[in-house]
Amino acid sequence: MNIAILAAADLVEMARETGETFGFDTKIFLSQVVSFVIVALVLRQFAYKPILAVLEERRLRIAEGLLNAEKIKQQLAEAEQRHAEILAKANAQAQKMIDEARESATHVAERKQQEAVAAAEQIMAKAREASAIEHERTMAELKRELGRLVVNTTAKVTGKVLTSDDQKRLQEEAARQIAS
Repeated sequence: MNIAILAAADLVEMARETGETFGFDTKIFLSQVVSFVIVALVLRQFAYKPILAVLEERRLRIAEGLLNAEKIKQQLAEAEQRHAEILAKANAQAQKMIDEARESATHVAERKQQEAVAAAEQIMAKAREASAIEHERTMAELKRELGRLVVNTTAKVTGKVLTSDDQKRLQEEAARQIAS
């Protein structure tokens, strides 16, 4: 143990000699330590605390901003989801309306086609009726004309004047032969 004390004493002596060589003074050193502690306490009180308070406040605002950003991101995702749902509903309604319009157009086209067919049938019926009336009229006129020709031809061939009864009888005979 003595050796340890002697070694410590030698060490202290050597440190004192080294300090004297470099101009170390214990009183000045202690006054500098006291000055440093005072400056450190003053800085801590008046500079570091306000700076640390500002930094803490800034850290809290950043954390709050991050939370708000996360909330906004979540709200944006919800809004996008609602937007997608609304679009899906709108697309479904539009498709339904298109399908209904197609179905309605098909029904209208079928109805118009049926009306056109009915109108064509009416036109054909009227045309047949008109043709039949025209045929009857033409046939009646033809019978009259043929009867007149028969009467004229008979009168010229026989060379005599035919009475109205004869003319009537010849016209009726000619009409019967044409009808059969």
